[in-house]
Amino acid sequence: MTYILLAITAGIAAGYLCRRQTIVKYTGSLLSVVIMLLLFLLGISVGSNNQVINNFTAIGLDAFILTAGGTLGSLFGAKWAYKKFFTTK
Repeated sequence: MTYILLAITAGIAAGYLCRRQTIVKYTGSLLSVVIMLLLFLLGISVGSNNQVINNFTAIGLDAFILTAGGTLGSLFGAKWAYKKFFTTK
């Protein structure tokens, strides 16, 4: 956990120091690519786990409900935050 907090702190410091550099313009695109790569690797990990695959029917509905709830909650939360903090009235 300490390494994660240190990595986040180092990223904040690097972003602050490089905020006027042109590389900052590409961080959004790079972040999207990295997140897609992480999701792909997570899919490989789940797909290669025999215990998960063998119990997929038992955990399928629960996993779907949790996934759908988390996704919908994130979408509604993001929409609310956008309206609340990023739009002018």
